[in-house]
Amino acid sequence: MDIDATDRALIALLRANARESVAALAQTLKLSRGTVQKRIDRMTASGVIQGFTVRTVPDAEGERVRAVMTIAIEGERSGAVLRALRGFPEVAAVHTTNGRWDLVAELSTEGLAAFSRTLDAIRMIDGIASTETSLLLATHKM
Repeated sequence: MDIDATDRALIALLRANARESVAALAQTLKLSRGTVQKRIDRMTASGVIQGFTVRTVPDAEGERVRAVMTIAIEGERSGAVLRALRGFPEVAAVHTTNGRWDLVAELSTEGLAAFSRTLDAIRMIDGIASTETSLLLATHKM
């Protein structure tokens, strides 16, 4: 599906606050409420918008351990590795990249013991050649 500049502006507003009312979004975009609702419905139906979520400040999540894991893949195993990573609820997102690493995975676990188990399990996935993990210590608002 093709999205235009108005769709991109709408997505940016929804990223900032997915709970914003359609009327308020329409006012900001200088469009009718019906037009904004149709755009949201169209992008949701086509999969451009895959869902709406809640973001919390890191301190609100208590003792969660968050990290970024970079992953090198052996040969042409990226599809199998991605499928395996989808099975981990601790993997918040996976990004393909260029350079030394093939994938970057965002991890979030309940604590250090769960974090250690998750690292061990991910490293055992067939097709992963090597990993490097960095804990996320503090988040700064930009």
